[in-house]
Amino acid sequence: MPFLEFIAGSISGALGLAVGHPFDTIKVRLQARSLYKGIFHCVRKTYSHEGVRGFFKGMAFPVMTTGIVNSVVFGSYSNALDYLTGSQRGHTGQCTPASAGQVFTAGCFSGLVQVLVCAPIDLVKVRLQGQTSAGRYRGPLHCMRVILREEGPRGLFRGGVALALRDIPCYGLYFLPYEVTRKALAETDQQPGTFAILMAGGVAGVVTWAFATPMDVVKARLQMSGAGGRRYSGVLHCMSVSLREEGPRVFFKGLLLNSLRAFPVNAITFLSYESLMKVLCPPAG
Repeated sequence: MPFLEFIAGSISGALGLAVGHPFDTIKVRLQARSLYKGIFHCVRKTYSHEGVRGFFKGMAFPVMTTGIVNSVVFGSYSNALDYLTGSQRGHTGQCTPASAGQVFTAGCFSGLVQVLVCAPIDLVKVRLQGQTSAGRYRGPLHCMRVILREEGPRGLFRGGVALALRDIPCYGLYFLPYEVTRKALAETDQQPGTFAILMAGGVAGVVTWAFATPMDVVKARLQMSGAGGRRYSGVLHCMSVSLREEGPRVFFKGLLLNSLRAFPVNAITFLSYESLMKVLCPPAG
């Protein structure tokens, strides 16, 4: 039910966002610029120049749109998985568990749909997170107006190719370890409990970001291009310049923060989503 998935996605996404946004802000700043020596240096600089509010820059827009994002991700995944397993059920007449390939394919599909819907949202978030207290954007709507005026509609999709290269395969990986871990921790013939869902969500987040971080660095740099960051002509140009100037380690900037953020954020997101769906859409009988 799309409306119920929207409600559950909105609440679970907002909870996860509130937990992880400060980590995400530091991660974006480390990836997009070469001004910081490391995590703690970035934290000190952000706090000394902008105070606590600096860690929550760019949060308003994701909060306002998290319902769309999460309902798109979870809705497209569950519908794609139902379609894939349903076609199999049509031949056998029985409901069979989804295979790893079906879970991965459904996850990739959700990543594709998510990119098409969310590329402008992610761009605005990164632009707001990357600016200092003397930044040029007064808020998300002003940021969108400036981008449209200076770069046109295509500007809202800056970094979209890198976002697609990150999210399409990584959403396949996102749901696969979640399903495997949840089933492994559930008792025989029992629905997964709170602990199983929390652990599965956390593991899924960490595994996904381990694979996603290199392209996440490229995406952040492309999105900041023309907004105080260095200009790049595309994904390959950004990768070659970054590699030449900073070495292979540049593609793993923010990996530690991504991992530290991913476990609690995704544990809470999956647990709240699964719990809300049980309340809003209880099983028949």
